[in-house]
Amino acid sequence: MSEASIYQLVTRRRCHLCDEMEVVLEQVLGAHGLDFGKVDVDSDAELRRRFGEVVPVLLRDGRPVAKVRVSARQLERIVRRRR
Repeated sequence: MSEASIYQLVTRRRCHLCDEMEVVLEQVLGAHGLDFGKVDVDSDAELRRRFGEVVPVLLRDGRPVAKVRVSARQLERIVRRRR
């Protein structure tokens, strides 16, 4: 699996916190040449069981690394720990 595909944003429609996290992800991950995928928590029974109402969640390699809010600074630290 390439590093570009290891990040996934668990999101929900009409979620302003999800929109905010997506902006931070685009800025920070984009600056590192990385990308992320998105999945709707309500379209996946297992994700809904794991996270319920707690969205957004940023997964790296399937494991949560940030929930609800993440600042650019926090995300920079998350990305650096991966390298």
